[in-house]
Amino acid sequence: MRSAYSVETVRTAERELMARLPEGALMQRAAAGLAAACADLLGRVYGSRVVLLVGSGDNGGDALYAGARLARRGAGVTAVLLAPERAHAGGLAALRRAGGRAVGVGGAGGAGGETGAGGAVGGGGAVGGAVEELVERADLVVDGIVGIGGKGGLRPDAVPLAAAAERSRGAVVAVDLPSGVDADTGEVRGTAVRADLTVTFGTHKPGLLIDPAREYAGSVRLVDIGLELPVEPELEALQHTDVARLLPVPRAESDKYRRGVVGIAAGSARYPGAAVLAVAGALRGGAGAVRYVGPAGDAVIARFPETLVSDQGPKHAGRVQAWVVGPGAGDDAATVAEVLAAEVPVLIDADGLRLADASAVRARRAPTLMTPHAGEAAALLGVDRGEVEGARLAAVRELAGRYGATVLLKGSTTLVADSGGGAVRVNPTGTSWLATAGSGDVLSGLAGSLLAAGLSAVDAGSVGAYVHGLAGRLAAGGAPVGAHDVAEGVPEAWRNVLG
Repeated sequence: MRSAYSVETVRTAERELMARLPEGALMQRAAAGLAAACADLLGRVYGSRVVLLVGSGDNGGDALYAGARLARRGAGVTAVLLAPERAHAGGLAALRRAGGRAVGVGGAGGAGGETGAGGAVGGGGAVGGAVEELVERADLVVDGIVGIGGKGGLRPDAVPLAAAAERSRGAVVAVDLPSGVDADTGEVRGTAVRADLTVTFGTHKPGLLIDPAREYAGSVRLVDIGLELPVEPELEALQHTDVARLLPVPRAESDKYRRGVVGIAAGSARYPGAAVLAVAGALRGGAGAVRYVGPAGDAVIARFPETLVSDQGPKHAGRVQAWVVGPGAGDDAATVAEVLAAEVPVLIDADGLRLADASAVRARRAPTLMTPHAGEAAALLGVDRGEVEGARLAAVRELAGRYGATVLLKGSTTLVADSGGGAVRVNPTGTSWLATAGSGDVLSGLAGSLLAAGLSAVDAGSVGAYVHGLAGRLAAGGAPVGAHDVAEGVPEAWRNVLG
């Protein structure tokens, strides 16, 4: 399990550890890990040109100490100081002793001033063209502008440096997280540094796992600095071993009913394909049998003759352990209401989200899993889609609390939140090729089948998203993929996890 903790939790753990260590030892641990990651990225350190973008906090100190280590190995290291008078004194002195140099960002239209014998730095104000050129020509740029406590985008004096780093011919390494992104939420409200690699210390931060900030982080490398953290994180991401432990596996005495029966109430005369795709996902999701009710029975039977089809509605479909309702349902509010009245777990997707009565969802005693994409979540919350996409963590928590349900928010970062609080799960698998019609219907059937097999709503949602994402990645292989390909890829993904 990969865990992420809030800034407040990390700061508390850092203070407790620093109280037990010699002064400066924790920063040296971080700097050593950062320098090692930079060296790995450079390949050949001797003779390389490294530029440090240094702010006024400990984040800048980490960059300066790491720069000193690289300078001792023969790199030409220059620190660009955004606030020379507030730069980390110990780190700056270490860099100078190792043969590195420091410049200010420069006066208006001028180049930055170089350090003199006493270590003072001239310059300040707007970024000069010479400094931007220095950044652009670097073999490696280290972003130590703002630490994990930063809020909002970069300040105006740092924006040109971020732009120069993006134009740089070398790689960009962020210290702890890219400057300008929100560590706790993954929000990016303004300009931020785009990194190729982020070296984070002690633990992942939520912003490194959630878009849009995740997109700015590049690859993430975790450096253990000895923090002691609580059991309950803010965010957690399942990995293969976690998913393998949760996947339902039949026993010798299992039959189709013991394995679970999932009901699919989906499709319409206009959208029969949604029913077929939801059934496809359900048949591959671990349940022993799939019952389908709705107007697309002929299409379902033609594709999947093993499906138990009924046209008498959910109440007369027979025994089920969980329901999936909504994909392609059109305006069939009566069927949605009938399913919500059932005393078994229910997954609500697509049209079902629009048709479901909020009070009926909140009144349910059995588990409920809602699976909106950003547009559907925005409609449920009464906000613009962009607001949901820019603040995914806040949106999924708000929906879970408002409806008293587990919510799986689909998208570039799929999140699963429970109404009772606790850690939000983020899905680490998937591919942008999954942005294709019907992909969500397959996920609904798959997750609904896991609900019928006995998984909790949180586990069914997060395991379903994990396997679905992996199936999409394996099926696509870097090329376009259809929803039916994703469904057919589920068994391979399942074997991949268990293997």
